[in-house]
Amino acid sequence: MKTAKLVTGILSIVLCVFVTFQSCAAGLVNALEDNGEVSGSAGVMVAICLLTAGIVSIATRNKEKNGGNIACIILYMIGALMGGSLAGSYADLKIWGGYAGICGIIHLMSAIKCKNNGKKNK
Repeated sequence: MKTAKLVTGILSIVLCVFVTFQSCAAGLVNALEDNGEVSGSAGVMVAICLLTAGIVSIATRNKEKNGGNIACIILYMIGALMGGSLAGSYADLKIWGGYAGICGIIHLMSAIKCKNNGKKNK
């Protein structure tokens, strides 16, 4: 699972840049059209969740305790919920939210595996 956490962390940091630029463009369109949507701001928040979770994922990939996994699960799931529920006309935000949800599930599986390995070693 160390490799999976490293890969999801690196991809999250790289995708954060794309999500940020797309969100700025979506926010500009929302402001120009004055349509009352918040998809641009939600996209920036998803990008922040991806960046933060990616950094935590890389920093804690070799740890035996579940603190880093739990932090990543929470951050990725917040990003997934915001991406899925606040997308509006910015349809790509649902894709980024789905990616965050998949990464959250990977960290959940890692936490369960780490917990089970701890019981076997005792």
